[in-house]
Amino acid sequence: MTGQLSFDELGTPLRDTTFVVFDLETTGGSAEEDAITEIGAVKVRAGEVLGEFATLVDPERGIPPMVAQLTGITQLMVTGAPRLDTVLPAFLEFAAGAVLVAHNSGFDISFLKAACERHGYRWPKPSVVCTVKLARRVLSRDEAPSCRLSALSDLFHTSTKPTHRALADARATVEVLHALLERVGNVGVHSLEELLAYLPEVTPEQRRKRSLAAHLPSRPGVYLFRGPKEEVLYVGTASDLRRRVRQYFTASEGRRRLREMVALAVRVDAVECAHPLEAEVRELRLLRAHRPAYNRRSKNPHHAWWLVLTDEPFPRLSLVRNPRDGALGPFRTRQAAESVSAALLDAVPLRSCTIKIPATNQRASPCALAELDRCQAPCAGRQTVDEYSPAVVAVRDLVVGRSADPLRALITQLGGLASAERFEEAARRRDRLAGLVRSLDRAQRLAALAALPQLVAARPDREGGWEFSVVRYGRLASAGVAPRGTRPMPVVDALVASAETVVPTAGPLRGAPPEETGVVLRWLDQPGTRLVYADEPWSSPAGAAAAWVPWAEQAADARPLHDWRS
Repeated sequence: MTGQLSFDELGTPLRDTTFVVFDLETTGGSAEEDAITEIGAVKVRAGEVLGEFATLVDPERGIPPMVAQLTGITQLMVTGAPRLDTVLPAFLEFAAGAVLVAHNSGFDISFLKAACERHGYRWPKPSVVCTVKLARRVLSRDEAPSCRLSALSDLFHTSTKPTHRALADARATVEVLHALLERVGNVGVHSLEELLAYLPEVTPEQRRKRSLAAHLPSRPGVYLFRGPKEEVLYVGTASDLRRRVRQYFTASEGRRRLREMVALAVRVDAVECAHPLEAEVRELRLLRAHRPAYNRRSKNPHHAWWLVLTDEPFPRLSLVRNPRDGALGPFRTRQAAESVSAALLDAVPLRSCTIKIPATNQRASPCALAELDRCQAPCAGRQTVDEYSPAVVAVRDLVVGRSADPLRALITQLGGLASAERFEEAARRRDRLAGLVRSLDRAQRLAALAALPQLVAARPDREGGWEFSVVRYGRLASAGVAPRGTRPMPVVDALVASAETVVPTAGPLRGAPPEETGVVLRWLDQPGTRLVYADEPWSSPAGAAAAWVPWAEQAADARPLHDWRS
């Protein structure tokens, strides 16, 4: 039998949830072609009205006669009213942090989203409750043949009647909302999360499966949904295992793929973790081990692309799956790796052909690139190994952070292209250079962490204690916590003594999975993280790409290319 959820398991109790119930009047039904003429809103919490917002809006266009007859809002009434560019920010501030409620919310929300896009405001993505959908879920057809606002107002005997004016309709919707919330409370909906989950259609079978989460702790960790043959269907992480898994059975996850997974599941296993970092790492490892059918990411951690210099007298850049020392990467897609390769070839005179060139007695014919003076044609004996080697050294030094001279050369090239007013070519090279800088920075930071035999770091938790992580060669080897009032160093000593043994292998990440090292690095980079100790200094090389990251961020803003001439 499924027990009732407690408030702390469910999330935000409805009595503590702030709702902004609003209504719009418009010149027509198209959010793209029509305009808002009036906004009315009521802010409520726990049945108490906290404030109201009401204003006419100048639509800056004519109001059709049929609309004016329906709403009573005439052209004369909106003449001189504030325009939407003034009203919109005030309404967004009034509604900030609240759950938006509207009758037939799709209509009203579409106008607000269009207004935000038109006037340059980011849509805040609030939770939205539609009283039409809620009424259809709660009320039978016999009780409410129609879910129009006027019909529901009559059904619930609201003190304010809808009049097709924004504030009056919003006030009536408040009373309808409260009446509907009383009904859903009788079926076990007591929190905002439960209310949002109640709106989609959920089968009784799915609701009964909520008991599969009854044994789970309210602790951070990893959960595994298992199918009828013990196969792992899905793996995920949670800061509160019980709360998160219960949400699947109440359909707060609206994705069809996951609802299908829940229908197949017969058991949920959990691995309790010391803190969120351990949960993230264990999730990655379980995804690699089980490759669940319903997970889309992180199932092929070693399928990244890397850029390497070939081992031959005249090395060239090559894309490989298995990195070796000196490789640049990882790249998630071949396209990203090829873009960085193109940027390197812009900066350094490496050959781009794939033919084998011996150290001596080269007898090939020069290609078109040689005619364009973009290759020195070592294939034809026009360049010796010694003359070619500075380009190879430049790439190797750039990758490991010993020198950033190729980046400076590319900046000079951009200035030349801009001066020649070749702006499209300059833009392409600028974007490639920005991608190269970001890739170098990430690769160098990951490699620096993966080179450390052991590092111990700590972060304060929310209860006055400490979260500890022991990292060896870029991998999480041990994790634990020292609760408030516990001496931390004995906990650290125990974690180090029991930590996993990590044997490094070849390659820039010493064999560590790139995603795991990336997760660990993000945790270490968070404000408040403290380094307890490291076997060796954790440092970046003097020529590291980190110094160029601010330039790459500015480049991402797409500054006009004619600015490069100065």
